[in-house]
Amino acid sequence: MPPTSPARPAATARRGAVVALLAALVTVLAASLTVFASASPARAETAGQPGEQVVLVGVGGLSWSDVSPETPALWDLAQRASLGSAVVRSIRTATCPADGWLAVSSGARAADESGRCRTLAEPVAGAVPGWPDYVAAAEETGYGARLGTLGNAVSEAEVPATSIGPGAAIALADSDGAVQGTSLRRAPTPVGLEAQVTAALTTSALVVVDAGTVRDLSNASLPNPPAPTAPTTPEEARTAQVDVVERRIAAVLAAVQEQAPDATVILASLADSGSAPGLRLLAATGPGLTDGSTPFGESLLVTTSTRQTGYVQTTDLLPGLVSALDLGEFVPTGTLVGSPMRATDGPASAEGRLDAVLDQDVHAQAVRPIVAPFYLFLVVGNIALYAAVAIGLKRPAAFRIREFLDRRLSVLRGKGLRRGLAAQRRRVLLSLRIVSLAIGALPVASFLANLLPWWRVDPPALGLAVAIIVWDAAIVAVALLRPWRDWVLGPLAVVAGITAAVLALDVLTGARLQISAVMGVPTLVAGRFYGFNNTAFALFTVSTILVVVAVTNPLVRAGRRLLAAAVVAGIGIVATVLDGAPGIGADFGGPPALVPAFTILALMAAGVRLTWKRIAVVLGGAAAVTVLFAFVDWLRPADDRTHLGRFIDTVLDGGLWDVVFRKLEANLRILANNRPLTLLAIAGVALVVFVLARPVKIAILSPGGGKFDWLSAGAPISQMGQASPMLRPGLVAMAVAMGIGFVVNDSGIAIPAIGISVAVPLLLAACASWMLTLSPPAVPVDAPLLVEPQDSSA
Repeated sequence: MPPTSPARPAATARRGAVVALLAALVTVLAASLTVFASASPARAETAGQPGEQVVLVGVGGLSWSDVSPETPALWDLAQRASLGSAVVRSIRTATCPADGWLAVSSGARAADESGRCRTLAEPVAGAVPGWPDYVAAAEETGYGARLGTLGNAVSEAEVPATSIGPGAAIALADSDGAVQGTSLRRAPTPVGLEAQVTAALTTSALVVVDAGTVRDLSNASLPNPPAPTAPTTPEEARTAQVDVVERRIAAVLAAVQEQAPDATVILASLADSGSAPGLRLLAATGPGLTDGSTPFGESLLVTTSTRQTGYVQTTDLLPGLVSALDLGEFVPTGTLVGSPMRATDGPASAEGRLDAVLDQDVHAQAVRPIVAPFYLFLVVGNIALYAAVAIGLKRPAAFRIREFLDRRLSVLRGKGLRRGLAAQRRRVLLSLRIVSLAIGALPVASFLANLLPWWRVDPPALGLAVAIIVWDAAIVAVALLRPWRDWVLGPLAVVAGITAAVLALDVLTGARLQISAVMGVPTLVAGRFYGFNNTAFALFTVSTILVVVAVTNPLVRAGRRLLAAAVVAGIGIVATVLDGAPGIGADFGGPPALVPAFTILALMAAGVRLTWKRIAVVLGGAAAVTVLFAFVDWLRPADDRTHLGRFIDTVLDGGLWDVVFRKLEANLRILANNRPLTLLAIAGVALVVFVLARPVKIAILSPGGGKFDWLSAGAPISQMGQASPMLRPGLVAMAVAMGIGFVVNDSGIAIPAIGISVAVPLLLAACASWMLTLSPPAVPVDAPLLVEPQDSSA
């Protein structure tokens, strides 16, 4: 029998310890999830009961900027109601009136057929005109909208209801388009409308009123009667329409005050006024919509679906009606994607509350035209940095540039610069490190810019640019402080650490920095309002892995691999909980990428060889953790669930493939349409594969550093791997995370592109820091400039 290798028992023990460690950490993860499962968003402690009657007044195109003392009914409502910003986004960029009313009907995103917004028509023989078109359009979107949900529930529960106007008929239509309850053609005068609402409140628990629409002249024909004098400018046309809508709202409010003063009243602007999206008007008065909620009045609005004070989506309206009218048992499970809105604390004065919702719209409008130029700038900055490293800093190109400058400067100064380019390597490396750190810090600086009200500056782009530059410069300055600036991975760790810490703290405190940030949550898109969106996930993941690399690198160099693996696993657990826990990050696509990335990183840190079997086990574990997050969220009350728990409902209801196909379609659409991010990803991949792969491989294998020897002081670049043995595992972990994130998330190319925009600049900064620790060979001052050292790789 051959002798047993002494290394084998040690390796076996090490693998066993790693497996035990990872099992223990998974147990900790499960325990953490149990804690988070019992946590729900904070709510007011005032006990209350929903009103017995609910009045929903829907309008289109009305914004808080339309409200002033010249609109007395709206102005008075703004003084005493709970105020909010209605996020009306449906399927397309701009939302038509039909889209908004269909959202009330279905509780999900739905829209009319593409094209110009149609003018809504009153029901014909008790049926909504164009209903088959609405149903066909909903089936094509993949959002699973069930048109007629409210009408079906009202009919089955035998709740008396009245609809007044064409939009209200859409809201109360059943799945076949038949209007449930009493359907009235809207009276042509405010006096007649007031009489209709008064009569309806004597018999109905739910009254839905279509008060009209404010539309831009250039977008569609106006559904409202013109002013006595025909308007001649867009501003006059809008004022005239607002006046018509305002008088109708005044009539409804007067009827409620006279007939049912204790009713809950919701005024919601459900659509945009034209092709440009915006946040719209939302106000509520009365007892509230849910048991135990604070009564509406002199406050702001919030909902579990956004977790952001002031922001409410149109898909939140139907859940509120269902809760207030006790219709839950008549609504199929998994149908509703929103949550009932409720009152929350806001500024003490009416002026302060109105300013708050106005400021939200100003912020959203200011960032919208800046997003594309910012990403383009980020792309250009990264590509320029890549080109400078891959082409400009090779020895032949660098020497030619230096020769050119030497000739020009010698004419001005009367003497040549004879020291040669090698003598300037320190200045070049210092500049490369500063520029790389500055580009790598741009994303987190763009989030920190939201701490300053840059959107109030004229022009807003200038305010944002100044804020980003200030934060970026501050981060770079901190990264270059002693003592860590002299460490190979020190500056990298500082920038990555600040990025990860800012995003983690932001998510823990409500994700306020992400709202309407240039790389954050675009509120007009109505995507994610809390937790980690895809951009934040990519930044957080890459930054956290880089921090882990920097922290564990000394441990691996010292031979303490098990401790390094424990650190990797511990940080990985924290990162996964932050990203995937329903009460924090609520990111369904994050854990499938984070768990494999950190597990592989821990195994490589421990010195365990990766096999296909182990990789399969890791991927299976990632899937299990993801399902665990969703299941834990599903166990919470329906109103408190995030999209994680609602996904379980969708699966149980048979809608899994609709979700898969919709995300795949979104992935492909972003790949085709998001050109800046696509260019960034392609440029990064091309840089690595076609530009850097061969020369870097030659430089690494070359004893003298290849064509980068003038920067590495003649040292082989492979020595950086010896100084930083965790870099390679870190690169593997980042590739795993970004690759899986690309597949499972619906942002497609955005995931790896955003990761590249941080990882590559910071890795280049680390490379420059390593080269700065090397001592260059002595070069005579009068050495000929164009005499190049022999390429040892040749």
